[in-house]
Amino acid sequence: MGRQPDNSLRPALFAVRLNSALERQDMPSATIKIYLPHGDPKRLRTGEISNWSGKAIAGPRTELDQILKRDESSSAGIYILSGIDPFTGSPAAYIGEAESIKDRIKRHLSKDFWSHLVFFISKDENLTKAHVRFLEGRLIALAKEAKRADLTNSQASSSKLPESDIADMEIFLERIEQLLPALGVDVLVPVTSPAGTPKEAQLLYCEVNGLKAIARLTPNGIVVLKGSQAAANIRPSAADYPWIINSREQLVKDGTLVRSKEALVFQEDHEFSSPSAAAAIVHGGTANGRTAWKDEKGRTLKALDSA
Repeated sequence: MGRQPDNSLRPALFAVRLNSALERQDMPSATIKIYLPHGDPKRLRTGEISNWSGKAIAGPRTELDQILKRDESSSAGIYILSGIDPFTGSPAAYIGEAESIKDRIKRHLSKDFWSHLVFFISKDENLTKAHVRFLEGRLIALAKEAKRADLTNSQASSSKLPESDIADMEIFLERIEQLLPALGVDVLVPVTSPAGTPKEAQLLYCEVNGLKAIARLTPNGIVVLKGSQAAANIRPSAADYPWIINSREQLVKDGTLVRSKEALVFQEDHEFSSPSAAAAIVHGGTANGRTAWKDEKGRTLKALDSA
């Protein structure tokens, strides 16, 4: 009788080699090690990068007690609380610093929006209060530029550092930027970043009633570019798909879409999770993104995928 597979979750260690995806952002290659104490990638995780003194601890709010029992939580560091704003339905985040992560996080228990925590410390305990304040300010600035989440805190405590310390903290920050996406946190990833592949660099077009939207693919979906047009009104069929109506209303409310005489116009680049989601907003009703988006020669995205 053959050996039965063991489907139980066990502690696991993964090594991830980051290369082209980060090189396009002028970052060096790196080997990331992610340890799963429970064998479940959605639960408590630790993250490290070879030849780096920092360490990350991440996990869901449901495991906060276990996270704060770890020795690392008593150290100085920076942290990011992430989740969904219950009033807008948009991604939200809080970025902070503390001399004791454990003590500071307990003060945030009254905040309802966050469902995930990640914090960074130095394994050699070389992070001072001034260092973490500097990192907090830089992280908040990067998160604002990325526009991935609404920050519930937009002001950071200022900190002046010697020139040599600033250089060290910029390297520390670069490693944080590399490690965060591997831990499932995208708050620092710009919506519009340099294309990493020819497919991502290719412009795609979606037209409806003489209006035109321009986009390009990204690792997370598709970005509709600033200046693109969307139908001014929704189609009657959209009534069967409330998410289209709600999404367009939210984009108008937050200023991403502004109404002109004949169309809604994108005021900034905006990322959607799929070509069909983007096409639905542009058309004002359901649309197949694989056929709605075309290259400059009129070839559909579906045809390009098959080429």
